[in-house]
Amino acid sequence: MLAMSNANPPAAKPPPLGRARVHIAFTQCFSFVESARHGILDYAKTCGRWKLSFTPEALGPSIAWLRHARIDGAIAHVVSTADKRIVNSLPFPVVNLAALIDPKGMLSVIGNQQQIGKLAACHLLERGFRRLAYYGTSNMWYSRQRLIGFSETIRQTGATCESHVVDSKLHMSAGWHEQHRQLECWLRGLRLPVGVFACTDARAAMIVDACESIGLRIPEDVAVIGVDNDPSICQLSSISLTSIARNDWKIGWAAATVLDHAMAGHALDNELTLIEPERVVARKSTETLAIDDPLVAGLVAELREHLNKPFGVEWLMQRSNRSRRWLEVRFHQALGQPPLAIINNLRVAKACEMLRSASNKHMALTDIAAQCGFTDLRHFRIVFNKHTGMSPKKFQIDATSRPSGRSDKWLGREEFDWVIKPP
Repeated sequence: MLAMSNANPPAAKPPPLGRARVHIAFTQCFSFVESARHGILDYAKTCGRWKLSFTPEALGPSIAWLRHARIDGAIAHVVSTADKRIVNSLPFPVVNLAALIDPKGMLSVIGNQQQIGKLAACHLLERGFRRLAYYGTSNMWYSRQRLIGFSETIRQTGATCESHVVDSKLHMSAGWHEQHRQLECWLRGLRLPVGVFACTDARAAMIVDACESIGLRIPEDVAVIGVDNDPSICQLSSISLTSIARNDWKIGWAAATVLDHAMAGHALDNELTLIEPERVVARKSTETLAIDDPLVAGLVAELREHLNKPFGVEWLMQRSNRSRRWLEVRFHQALGQPPLAIINNLRVAKACEMLRSASNKHMALTDIAAQCGFTDLRHFRIVFNKHTGMSPKKFQIDATSRPSGRSDKWLGREEFDWVIKPP
């Protein structure tokens, strides 16, 4: 349910009966902005009462000109305290989508920045990393919040966390080169292997470039995860980047919903609406397991390779020529879980990937269960429900029916072939 707000936007009269004049006061410059705009447009089509207008590129990111606009409401990127003062002085409601400054004191719909940090930490911890680091910007509110979520999650596990935080303002090429040099120095000083969370995909790409410059391997030495899931960066980087999809379509839809309520004069419960991130999209930059125990690492690799076979711990005992007790102790030491839990995690992760795929929409659940190594449909349902809190069929319906094509009911799980819980 959306958290609505009656925090102190200027009192506005509901628009007259007929079509409300709504302005989209931001230009399309990133893929996540485009996704949010699609959410707004889809809401406008559904409600059928809005007459939309858009900011011309020539006006740039400034929203000062809204003081002269003849509209009933707007959705904007409020990026400075000056913008915030303008928004709070307008005679119509404005919903902010940006998280560059503290959103307190204005109507805002943004992603849950601390949860984004938590997902990044969980993703790296699940891959066995006990040394983690953050690369972000000091003057961006969202970056500070992501660091809080990231570092607090890590501390709860006993792992270590370092950070390298810089100013995002780079006005000269010399400043950019100096930041790149500092980044290389920081990376050289980290104990390897290390999992690094960058506050954006662009910053994650900088880490990849810096690692290549100083001879560090990705992901073996440095695993990298970013935010935004921007295909122009993640898929065109020299190594494909793992990234967190922010759920921007839902942010846009929710912002339009909040604005519609505000324009109608309805009381809103909260000024801030937080939208949970959608998921981690795993790619090559984190395709590794940081397992110090070579025997456990080899056994996990074999598990992944033979996941379609209905084996149990006995199979691992035969492959390793070790006792069940020995395996349980070594798996606990390396991964924080017994072998059977790791096997089930891997099977459920593969099942989720198959259930999300539109090409498997009409595939029988018995066939999916068999391909994931479950002995029968009943066993599949029991294990899947225990891990996700829902049946396989419900997960599939949720994943394939949402506009983004993904289920957000099981946050923190990836489409990768392994899911390891931190010890």
